[in-house]
Amino acid sequence: MDEVPDPRLATGRDAIVRVVAACVCGSDLWPYRGVTKTIEPKRIGHEFVGVVERVGDDVQRIRVGDFVIAPFYDCDRTCANCRNGFSTSCLHGGWWGDDDRDGAFADGGQGERVRVPHADGSLTPVPDPAPELIPHLLTLSDVMGTGHHAAVSAGVGPGKTVVVVGDGAVGLCAVLASRRLGAERIVAMSRHEARQALAREFGATDVVAERGDEGVQAVRARFDGSGADCVLECVGTKESMDQALRSARPGGQVGYVGVPNGDPELPVRRMFSTNVGVRGGVAPVRNYIDELLPDVLSGAIQPGRVFDLELPLAEAAEGYAAMDERRAIKVLLRP
Repeated sequence: MDEVPDPRLATGRDAIVRVVAACVCGSDLWPYRGVTKTIEPKRIGHEFVGVVERVGDDVQRIRVGDFVIAPFYDCDRTCANCRNGFSTSCLHGGWWGDDDRDGAFADGGQGERVRVPHADGSLTPVPDPAPELIPHLLTLSDVMGTGHHAAVSAGVGPGKTVVVVGDGAVGLCAVLASRRLGAERIVAMSRHEARQALAREFGATDVVAERGDEGVQAVRARFDGSGADCVLECVGTKESMDQALRSARPGGQVGYVGVPNGDPELPVRRMFSTNVGVRGGVAPVRNYIDELLPDVLSGAIQPGRVFDLELPLAEAAEGYAAMDERRAIKVLLRP
């Protein structure tokens, strides 16, 4: 932890948000482990909710005092890519912890305050949320929307059969998203008892602990020797993508949202032979918040249950260690 200068308004379109809750993401572990090279120290964290303290002169929709959800990236919600549903490819947006297009710093989410470059586009206000809702709202900044993107990309819907590869927070939220979208049968691939239990509570009808060839056989045995209609890949390694592709039935669809690490590859010849499709990528969660928020506010879904360890921001290092050692599914940090 370091002391850094407080953020300042810079462009007129920005806002300063006091962080109420942030968290550690599974993707944060890649640089933590050294898999993603980090040349020099940088501020990290991309999931937060908070209260708006200041707004620029040109901000129209967001007000001082608003409780807001921030997606894991900045976007203006007005460019062609945002309007087409892929705000992660915003022509004017950027990422927390980096300079924005105007050369001003956007801060990292694991801190006390964050400058949001496009306040009207990025932020979603939630009027006076009850304190117990904060963990659930925080998942809309990333993991719940990312799990939902995996399900949408794979074509999950009423009557579909689903396999979820990965039992981290995103994988568990993908189980919840599949249930919400009406899937008939959901297989969670997990070897950890606590995560298996939460997956069942989120809607998994089956659990498969095996991996590799044994895992594929266990999945196919549940679906007439064929495979599932939809497979959600929520890890991002070569092994998890192979598991996903081989768990889909001929003509099935893989929705992938795992951040690629460990050189995952697509076997185009096998995909050609089986007609298995692959669709997905970095999840445009800002485009999903309006759809998912009512179900969080009503209690219809409770994705915040993926947080099984809460720590003060000053103990963030322990949060990283707990997730790296799989002692925690997901760690919530409070400044």
